[in-house]
Parts: sequence; structure tokens; C-alpha cells
Amino acid sequence: MSSPGTPQLTFRAVVLAIVLAVVLSAANAYLGLFAGLTVATAIPAAVVSMGVLRLLGGGTILENNIVQTGASAGSSIAAGVIFTIPALIILGYWQDFQYSWVLAIAGLGGLLGVLFSVPLRRSMIVEEPLPFPEGKAAAEVLKAGENPGPGLKILAFSAAIGAVLKVAAHSGMRLIPDTAAGAGFFGKYLGYLGTNLSPALLGVGYIVGLNIGIVVLSGSILSWHIAIPLYHMFFMGTDPALAQSIAGAGAEDVAGAIWSAKIRYLGVGAMLIGGVWTLFSLRKSLLSGVKSGIAAARAGSGGADVAETDRDLPMKWMLVALVVFVLPLLLLYQAIVGMWHVSIPMAIIMIVAGFLFVSVSAYLAGLVGSSNNPVSGITIATILFASVVLLLLLGESGRMAIGAGGAPLGAVAAIMIGAVVCCAAAVGGDNLQDLKAGYIVGATPWKQQLMLGIGAFSCALIMAPVLNILSEAYGIGAPTAEHPNPLSAPQATLMASVAKGLFGGELPWGIIGIGAVIGAIIIAIDEALKAKGSSFRVPVLAAAIGIYLPLELMVPIFLGGLLAYLVEKRHGMVGTKDEEARDRLHRPGTLFAAGLITGEALMGIAVGVAIYATKDRDVLVLPEAFQQGEIVGLVILAIVGWLLYRTGAKSKALGEVEPGPK
Repeated sequence: MSSPGTPQLTFRAVVLAIVLAVVLSAANAYLGLFAGLTVATAIPAAVVSMGVLRLLGGGTILENNIVQTGASAGSSIAAGVIFTIPALIILGYWQDFQYSWVLAIAGLGGLLGVLFSVPLRRSMIVEEPLPFPEGKAAAEVLKAGENPGPGLKILAFSAAIGAVLKVAAHSGMRLIPDTAAGAGFFGKYLGYLGTNLSPALLGVGYIVGLNIGIVVLSGSILSWHIAIPLYHMFFMGTDPALAQSIAGAGAEDVAGAIWSAKIRYLGVGAMLIGGVWTLFSLRKSLLSGVKSGIAAARAGSGGADVAETDRDLPMKWMLVALVVFVLPLLLLYQAIVGMWHVSIPMAIIMIVAGFLFVSVSAYLAGLVGSSNNPVSGITIATILFASVVLLLLLGESGRMAIGAGGAPLGAVAAIMIGAVVCCAAAVGGDNLQDLKAGYIVGATPWKQQLMLGIGAFSCALIMAPVLNILSEAYGIGAPTAEHPNPLSAPQATLMASVAKGLFGGELPWGIIGIGAVIGAIIIAIDEALKAKGSSFRVPVLAAAIGIYLPLELMVPIFLGGLLAYLVEKRHGMVGTKDEEARDRLHRPGTLFAAGLITGEALMGIAVGVAIYATKDRDVLVLPEAFQQGEIVGLVILAIVGWLLYRTGAKSKALGEVEPGPK
């Protein structure tokens, strides 16, 4: 525990936090559009902070805490943006990402998330404390930060590996391919196997663990080994247009076409039912969170008699800021719909849904951690509710085409509401996680809340340029002739499909309905496992992501989770209920995994900048004689996997994994 006079919100800590927040938000934007997942950034940021501030002549535990607080906004703002805003490109409303609009949505949404979470701190952290696993883990890293050198070396080494392999991949030099895949017809059965060769996906799998790895891979197996072959054998005759488009194509192209046109909508149905179930299952927690938030707001904090370690941002200023932030959003909605009787209810929906879902997000972050927080499910529910209200308010005008691509007005308005709520919910849950770490190490809450607001707005400043670079270089959403292998943006594609479908768009509702039934079955299985007290669970949104995304993306995630399991087995910790001990065990491996993700993502953006600047997709491509085949790519991925396992297996060699003083 620190002393009351320990420096916290210093100039160097604020600057370092902003730099890390911007870098990590860009990396998470790439990862989320690529794989549909983002990863928490607080612990890597804390390790970097301890090393950098030491080089600058010291660095207190509370300065390092401020840095990790601000930097963690990189994952939350990135998630809020990439889950929703690309839907406006997919709908055809925008041709590129409009800077002022993205800044307004992400910046104001993030700041609202900070405001809405302030009254929740006392009830969820102090009075009736929730576990907040990642907050506890970050606090342990901060307390054990006397020797950050080994952790920095791990991060730097693995980031270099990720960066080098990304520039060598198909989107860069084409030295190695992006995937190793094969397909064939076995009688009438259409078989497909493949894996992406991305080291970052191995890192994602290591961080999320074997349980999630099994679930997402099982979802993909359902799509690619069951649904696609069944559709090819029995239902191709019901879709002459699709049958004609794949006539004479190879097995791999046939499988991809069936997945893109039909089977991925099973995942849409599963996500929809999963989002609704998430809200229903949390109804009591939601009410509890809202009640405690209102009670805390009435009680107030920040008075002269309140200890420094319990002082929040003053509530009266929170209310003033709420009005100041909401007014620009009201004008933004009015600029879209041009009808005050619609834009005012939109703003009200955004305020109410924002506060409710920040409470849900904070509660979930406290129970299962920010990485497992189903923000996408919360956003789906927001868009569904907003769409129903807008259908009533707009009537037929909701189907009116706007924008260059003729997007339905109602769909665009619903996405705009969902985007703000998504950013607020992501930041709110993350804020409580950081405040838990601060509570453990003796930080001042209002300083952390201020720092998270600064970090969130800093990330919002760079989101539009990053998204434009990625869109220009790789494409986003559906494959095109110019971008045959785009960043899939699964959540944003789902949001666009749902919003457009509710305003008259054509969707395969029959397949979506089957997906909803599958989602309900998954929920029933998970509830049965919960009732038995099983440590293995089947979260419906994770399964839905597996159903929705290509098989090759899920294979390395599963393999990364398997490596994490093997590390636990080596140390005799399989099945342990001591989460803190497990976190300490995995810390070196988690840092290695985070480095792989960060290095690949940042190099992916750098490659995108080169393509964006030259308007030449082949600017980095080597002559064909240097290009290697899939076997070389598989061997390289295996070597990276071995290094990841070796780092995790030797975790006790690092001093910072030992628990700090209690």
C-alpha cells in the first residue's frame, strides 16, 4: 500500500499513458476486425510503464497505476468502435470513415462510459466487492514490479517475432502465405481443413484459454464440417443463383461461397439469441447495479471529510458534464434524421441504455473480467430495441435510402445509437477494473477516472485514420475483387445485417432462425454444466463467433489455448480454483502472447500505411522466387508455438511472477 503523498497524476505518467493508449488501441482495432476479439491491455501497459519510468529515473507504484489505467482505454475504445462503426461502411452509408463523426461517437461515448461508471465504484468495489480478476492481476503486477526487466524483454522479443512474420506474410512481402488450407469432395461430402498462420491468433488463444478455444473451434466445426456439407448435399437445388455462381469451382471456393452466402447466418442467429439471453440472465444483477449506482449518486462523494483513497470525481460536475456531452450527440442524431421528434427519443434511448448497460458491463467485468465481457451482445440488444422504437417513430421513412450506398435511414440511426452505447459500456467495464487495481494499491479514484477519460478521448482521436488505413489496405466486411481476403469485422457485419434486416433488407431469416435454435441449445447445455458445477462452460457468444467466422481463424486460437493448458499441466495446476495463482503462473506466457499480438497488429497497420500511401497493394511484394509454400508457414507457426510454451513453462524463472506483499 502506498503512502498518501505518493506522486500519481504526473506529467510523464500522463504522456506515457496517452502514447500507450493510442498504440494499443490501434493494435486492438486491427485484431478485432481480423479475428472478432480484442484483448485486455492493462498488464502489458503496466510492465512497459515500470520499465520506461525506471529509465526516466524512478516511477512510483501509483504512477505506474495511472499509466495502466489510461493505456487500458486502448482496448475498450477499440472494441466499442470496431464492433459498430464499420457497419456504416458495410451498409454503404459511408465510403470512408468520417473523422469528425468517428471522433464524436467514440470520444463522447467513451467519456459517457467514464461518467456512468463513477457512481458504481463504491457499491461494486468498496461496499459489496466483486472479484474483478484482471484488476487484481494488474495490482499484483504493480506490487511485484521491482524487477520489470524480464517482462520487458519477453514483450520486446515476441513483438519483434509478430512484426517480422506479419511483414513477411501475404499482405506484405508474400514470403509466406496467410493460411494453410485444403478441401475436396468425398463422394457428395464436401470436406474442408485449414488453419491461419498468424502468431497473433496463437497469442489470443493462450490468453483466452483452452475452454474458450474448444468452444470457438466447435462452433466452426459445426459450420464447416456439418452445416456446409449438408447444405451442399441437400439444399443447393433450392438456390439456383448460388449454384450457378459456383459451377465448376474448386472445393475450397465452393465451401467459402456457401459459408459466405448462407451458413455464417447461423452465427447471426446464435448471436442474437445470445445477446437477449445475456440481458435476461443478468436481470437481477442489472437491477442491483442500477440501484447501487443511484444510491451512490444520492450519497455523493468528494467532500472534505472523504479520504483521498475514496474520493471520486464530484457528482455535481458529473451531471453538468453529462448534459454537455449529450447535447452534441442530440445534434448529431438530428443531422442524420432531420426530425426532432425522432432525434430527441434517440438521445433519451442512448442515455438510458448507456447507464443501464454500463452497469451491466461493470458487473460482468467484476465477475468474469473485461476480456469475457459480452459487450457485443449488449450492443445487439441496444440496436434491436432502438430499431423497434425507430420503426414506430419513422414509419415508412425509416426505409428511405440515404448515403452513397442507399442505406436505410432507420438502420443508420440504430447503428449510431448502438455505437455510442457500445463505447460507453466497454469503457465503463474497463474503468471499474482499473479502479479495483487502484483500490488495492491505494490510488486516488478521481485521478484514475480523469486519466481514463483522457486516455479514451486520445484513442478516439486516431480511430478514423487507423480504420481508413486498414480499409484501404485490406478491405472490411465482404470480399471484393480488390480485397479478396478482407478483415471480416464479424460484430460490425452482424450489427449491419440486423439493423438493415429490420428495415426491409433481405436476410436469410430461415437460416437465422435455425441459428437462434442452435444458440438456445447451447444456452441449455451451458446452464446444465453450470448446475453441475462444471469448470468447463459453453458461453453462447463465444460459440456464435466460432460459427460465424472462418474455420482457419479458430484453429490457432484453439492451439494457443491448448498451449496454456499444457503449461498448467506441467506445473500441476490444471483445475485449480486459485485464480490469482493461475494468473501469476501465466504472466510470462501472457506477456509473450501480448507481444505477438501487438507486434503483428502494429506491423499490420504499418503495412497498411505503405499500401495506403502508394495506392499499390503489391508495394512490398518480393519476386515469386522468394515466396515459400504452406509447409514453411506451418513450420514457422510451430516454432512460435514452441517458444510460447517454453516461455510459459519456465515462468518461475521470472522474479515478477512471485506474489507481492499483501
